[in-house]
Amino acid sequence: ALIDLLSTPWSYPVILGIAALDALVPVVPSETLAITGGVLAGIGDLHLGTVIASAAIGAFIGDSTGYLLGRKFGPRARDRLFSGRRARRALNWAERQLAERGAYLILIARFIPGGRTATTFTAGMVRLRPAVFFPMAAIAAVAWAGYAVLLGYYGGRVFEERPLLALAVALGIAFGVTAVVELARRLRR
Repeated sequence: ALIDLLSTPWSYPVILGIAALDALVPVVPSETLAITGGVLAGIGDLHLGTVIASAAIGAFIGDSTGYLLGRKFGPRARDRLFSGRRARRALNWAERQLAERGAYLILIARFIPGGRTATTFTAGMVRLRPAVFFPMAAIAAVAWAGYAVLLGYYGGRVFEERPLLALAVALGIAFGVTAVVELARRLRR
């Protein structure tokens, strides 16, 4: 179904839109779609640079939207969701982490499903400086798009005659990298 979705003249806007939406609604399969776009670029159906650009622009738009929503609606959410002592401690911890490691967290969160949504919204809510957020969100979006699309692209090139196998291998690698990042994060904690 994803291959059919990306085998239309609307392929690039679909990739951009799904990548933007995934930053706000984590169940949207943007990484899978970016990998599929890479597989299709590997077999010559799409242009590699345009797939990467579409995924990166979409990711940046989505992350920026989450940040701006956090700035706009964060104070109301803070008052409602963080009224208890324990919740305030958690929020204070998040504010300290973003103050100390904001750039790093923005970059790493892009690779953690669901993490990017929470991090970008919280960064806006706690008023992380835009001069820190937007450049790091752009770097993170380009790194994520390059990683996901090239994973599919090289898989598509190696498995040119079997694009579904390429997609399965690329998704397995992507899930493996995500699991390693999540495991490392948990072990650090």
